[in-house]
This record gives sequence, structure tokens and C-alpha cells, in this order.
Amino acid sequence: MSYAIVGFGKIGQALAHAFARKNIEVTVASRRTPEALAPQARAIGPTVVAKSLRDALEADTIILAVPFGEHREVAKILPSWKGKTVIDAMNALVPLEELDGLLSSAFAAKAFTGAKFVKGFNHLIAATLAADPIVEGGHRVVFLSSDHEDAIAPVAALAKQLGFAPVRLGKLNEGGALVHARGRIWGQLIFQDLFKKEQ
Repeated sequence: MSYAIVGFGKIGQALAHAFARKNIEVTVASRRTPEALAPQARAIGPTVVAKSLRDALEADTIILAVPFGEHREVAKILPSWKGKTVIDAMNALVPLEELDGLLSSAFAAKAFTGAKFVKGFNHLIAATLAADPIVEGGHRVVFLSSDHEDAIAPVAALAKQLGFAPVRLGKLNEGGALVHARGRIWGQLIFQDLFKKEQ
């Protein structure tokens, strides 16, 4: 399984730290050139590799960490997203009327034709996401929701590999609503820093 993080702002870098901590190879890309990203990527760890946006999208699993308004530009790069899993780590700080009455993930998913779309890693602030998720014998919780049941298991496995405790919230329009930031309306679980103790 290959992984890429698209977007190398605070959230993208926080996620890169999580991969580096576990020595899992991940490609990072943004609108900036790979050469511009490379020093920062190397500083995070040797398994974090800067590539062009097009090369990054060859990964099996792509984490979207771009500002919400830029997701369509990313989607246009590939003619089809079939066979890809896209993890939506974005929050939509846009007026609700711009989302056609949908939750932001359901709205964004329409641009990624054929992809399996999973909401995840979006409810924690960057500094928390970048920190070691194992705290006092517990694992920091990340919430996952998707309309593709078969996509949640591999994303949950990745979250566990990174040291988090994945909690499934069901479909996007059900549990997903709990972790969506829409306009200035926060889902009930946004910014909640929860831990799960080892059983």
C-alpha cells in the first residue's frame, strides 16, 4: 500500500510527522515544486519524500490536506480515481449554501469520480495531530466515516499503524456529521481530543 499527502501546510506536515514517527514511507506534494518542499520533508524524516502532484497521485491512498476550496483542482489531475482511496482531512470554512445542502465530504466526493472517499484525521488541530498519539497508556482517537464500507477497514488499519485509535462513525451523512466543520458551524466532535485505553 502506498500513501501520499496532498497539501503541505500545517495539517499536511502534522500527518507527515505521524508517518515519519512510525517509519512509514509517504509522498508529500502541493502546488509548490518538489524541490521547494524537499528540505522541509527531509527535516521531518527520511521516509517523507517530496514529489510532484502528478507523481504523488500514483499512490493507492491519498490524504487530502489542501484548503477546501482547492480540492477540485486536485481532482481534475486524474481523469478517473477508480481504485484510489481518498482520505478527506479538510474542513470546509465556506458558506453552507456553496455545498448544495451536502456535508463537505459528500460535496467533495463528487469531484473524485470513482474514488472511495473516507472522512478522517480532520477533527484535531495540527499541533495535536503532529504529537505522539500514545498518551498515558491510551491512544488518541481519530474518527472515520464513509459511504464505502470496504474503504474504512484499510484506513482504520493505517490509523492504528500510525498509533491512533480509529473510531468508526458510519456513513458520511450519519456519524460524519459529527466531525464536519461547515462554514462556522462545528460538528460536535470537532476539536475533541479523546483517548481510548488499551483493552
